[in-house]
Order: sequence, then structure tokens, then C-alpha cells
Amino acid sequence: MHTTKIISSDNFSFTLDGYLASLEDIFPGLHNQDRIGIVVRSPGGATGASGLLMATITHFYDSYRLNLGNEIGKVRIYPECFIFHVGKSHGNHADMDVWPPHREVVVEDDPEQILEVINDRAITRLIVEDSPPLSATFLRETISSAESRILSTIAYSAIGRVDKADVSVTSNRVVENYVLNTLRLSKELLEEELEHMLEVRERLAVNDQVTETYRRINLSDALRMLSPNSNAGSTTRHTISISAPNASIVIT
Repeated sequence: MHTTKIISSDNFSFTLDGYLASLEDIFPGLHNQDRIGIVVRSPGGATGASGLLMATITHFYDSYRLNLGNEIGKVRIYPECFIFHVGKSHGNHADMDVWPPHREVVVEDDPEQILEVINDRAITRLIVEDSPPLSATFLRETISSAESRILSTIAYSAIGRVDKADVSVTSNRVVENYVLNTLRLSKELLEEELEHMLEVRERLAVNDQVTETYRRINLSDALRMLSPNSNAGSTTRHTISISAPNASIVIT
């Protein structure tokens, strides 16, 4: 909760389709029970969505700000934000208030397995790394669960800029310092990976303002961006083999 003492909603601004907007315009109906999930596939990559993540975290804290604290009688709480690390851990995001540690989830590089952990955490706003949508195999019930609950799906890039962007989030150096600390504290990153990501972040900064861009996408495309693996992995194949006939579906 350390960001609550330094960061406020005034540290962020937004555009939608080129016009000034609010966070609620980007995430319609946003409320404190929403659960944010970011799927990351590259070293330090989730920092490419840091503006949107930290704006959402700050929005959550705004509802509790007067009562937050570690003292008896105060509220100690963190927003329900999760980082889904595909294949292996790609960083440590505690400095951006993704906490406790169980909210950083490592998952097998398989579309069904990734969507299962997203469903298990009841994610309502899903943010995925931008990539060409590929065919993917899922259990029908896994798709049904996602369709019944996920309200928003957005593509981001590890470098902070996506093609055909329709959303932007701008923050200042106060916010960016937490992002840079996140990279420096991520022991999972090799030295050259850290240096690359620090250079990426510096290129985003203009006059002490950092702007990231995003693109709203439909759920079907988001699911086909979860993994480049078109063939189901061993865990998914086993589950399909013991399921009812026609239990699985390939999204193309």
C-alpha cells in the first residue's frame, strides 16, 4: 500500500479514440470488486501495461484512502490485481502493489491452462500482450466461464506502444519511478534484459510524462493471443481425453 502515500488519481490522464477520457471510459462500470489480470510472456513485459495497472490500483485506493494504514483500526487491503507469467516468472511487481506474492502466478504455456488460471482468479478485466491471434484449443466450459464474467479485454505491448491504438494512459515521473524500481528489483531479469527494459521506459518519457498506448479487443481475439502454441499441451490433452465427447473447441 506504499503507493497510496505518493500517487493520486491526478497523476494520470487518459484518451479514448483520441479524445480526453476517464478510466471508467476505458473500463466501463469499473468498481472495487473488479479483478485485473495481466498476461505477460516476455522479461519485464508487464511494465508495458503499468500505466493502466497503476491507474486502476489508485482508483481502488481512492475508495479507502482516509482509512488505509497498518495501524489497528485502519484498513490494510490491496486491489485484486494478478500477473500471469507464462512459462516462467518474468518479474516481481510488488513495488507496484501487486501483493501478496500469490497474485503473481506462473502458468504452463498453453491457452487452456492460461485461461483456467484466469478463470480461477475470477478476472473481470483482462489485459494481454499484443500478438497475432492464432487458433487455440479450449474446453467449452472454460470458454463459457470466461464469456460469462470478463467485461473488458485490452491488448498491450511490452514496449508500451501497440499498433492501431485507441487508448492511451499518461502518467508522470512519480508513477514511473515505481515502474523503474519494479524492473530493478526483478531478480528474474538478466542484466541485458534489465538494461533493455530501462531503455524502453526511457524512450516513452517526454518532458517527464510517460505515455503508453493500448487497443481494445474482443474476447475471442484476447483468448487467441494467450499463447503462440496452437497444439494443446499434455495437461490439456489429458483433460480432454477424460471429458465428455465434444467437450473441447478450437477457436480460429
